[in-house]
Order: sequence, then C-alpha cells, then structure tokens
Amino acid sequence: MKNARGLKLFLQGGGIIAYPTESCFGLGCDPKNRSAVKRLLRLKGRPQHKGLILIASCQRQLKPYMQPVNPAQQLQLDTSWPGAHTWLVPAAKNCPPWLSGRHTSIAVRVTAHRSSADLCRRLNMALVSTSANHSGGKAAKTAHACRQLFAANIRIINGRIGKNHKPSTIQDLTTGRIIRA
Repeated sequence: MKNARGLKLFLQGGGIIAYPTESCFGLGCDPKNRSAVKRLLRLKGRPQHKGLILIASCQRQLKPYMQPVNPAQQLQLDTSWPGAHTWLVPAAKNCPPWLSGRHTSIAVRVTAHRSSADLCRRLNMALVSTSANHSGGKAAKTAHACRQLFAANIRIINGRIGKNHKPSTIQDLTTGRIIRA
C-alpha cells in the first residue's frame, strides 16, 4: 500500500477493497459508510441481518463500536489478541445497524495478520472484514481469484494470506459460547 491517504479517501467515498487476512482474502470497506456496506453486501449476496466483522490493528480502533467491557472480559480480549479470534461484544448504543444486523452485539477482532494490521494502522481505522466470496461459496485465497469473482467492482490490495486453514474462531464475550470453532 503506497498511498494510505488516497486509499482512505477511496474507502470514505464508498469504495470496497479486497485484502489478505489470516485464512483468505477479505472484502472490506469503511464501517461508517452505510452505502459502501450495503454495496459490499449486495456484491456478496449476504443478508444484512447477519451482521459483519470488524478488524483492526488495535483495540482503540474498535472502541467506538462496542460497549465498555468489565475487567475479566478485557483480560479475555487481551489474551486472545492480536490473533484469529473474533469476539461478539455488546454493540455501542450508536453502533450502526448495518454492521450489527439484527443483533445487539458486534463481531470484532484485532488481527495478527501483518499486512491486514498494517493496513488498519496506516488508515487509522477499523475495516469491515468478510470473506471474499459470494455468500455460501468458497473464499478467495489469491488476488487473482478476487479479480475473477468481483472484477472492476473492488480495489485489490496485493499480498499473501496467513497460514490459517480455517476462518477465525467466533466467541460470545458475554456468555463464553463458541459460535464457530
């Protein structure tokens, strides 16, 4: 990523990117941009009611979207992040419904994937992160596969995916229940 400022303007203007993550390429956009999120959901064929994951390079980037957590919950976040562990946390009162879907929680992760974390760090923002595929299909593992799936509808950030063979664990921070192992 040579021009972080230009990319941030692209995202703030409603652009969608594909970028490498821990296990596959992800589709992302500015979580504050409702039209970008809706466009991303249309590209994927994913219903809005399911909600989306946000990734970040640090917890500070996720704070606007989540309610404060208690010390025991904070310890769980601190011991699993950065890493391929997504937590469902109570959504902030002003968390946009296009991110949380029909849920009162939001899915968040501080990524350990070097280029994804660097992307969020250089943009100084969290990103929507959903697998680069059509809903129910196989996730893209390369930039070339992203081009084949989404052609001119997205900007592709080149790079390699991580070594994880499966998507991140998803766990409810309030109940401890594992949603996806």
